[in-house]
Amino acid sequence: MTTRTIRSVTLLSVVSVVSVAFLCGAAQAQTIPAGVGEGWLPEFNHASSQIVALAKATPAEKFTWRPGPGVRSVSEVYMHIAIANYYFLAQTGVKDAAAALGKVTADTEKSVTAKADVIRWLKESQDLVRASYPKADLQKKIKFLGRETTVDAVYLRCIVHSNEHMGQSIAYARMNGIKPPWSE
Repeated sequence: MTTRTIRSVTLLSVVSVVSVAFLCGAAQAQTIPAGVGEGWLPEFNHASSQIVALAKATPAEKFTWRPGPGVRSVSEVYMHIAIANYYFLAQTGVKDAAAALGKVTADTEKSVTAKADVIRWLKESQDLVRASYPKADLQKKIKFLGRETTVDAVYLRCIVHSNEHMGQSIAYARMNGIKPPWSE
């Protein structure tokens, strides 16, 4: 090897080590939100608080906004999350969820559009998930979407579903010039 090659390799190695050290330090310097990596319920609480915070940050007049024809509006996405929370819980045998679903019509997702009403639906459904999870028999076998599974798997579907539609809601918000409160 030539001296020039040795210098280039040494410089590249030093730059790589410094870059990795910087990136690791930057990652550690970020504040990790409460609940992240602490289990199912803390993760659900984290996602739920962000969904509600984003709904609160969205102006009331934007709740009927939709990105295109035939696509859910802002309020419809939030109502879909709330109704799905009740559906998932009802599938696991939570009687209060089944009772809440009894009040849902084919039109509920589209007809509840007022910001305060939508946020109330969201919070109430999330509160029932929070209250039900610690009492759930997670290993109990149940039928869900035509398959045999466990209560645990349905709760997993619940949190994945919430996160999926939170991502959709973030995109909607940004399209409307709304910055998610936790990213400020």
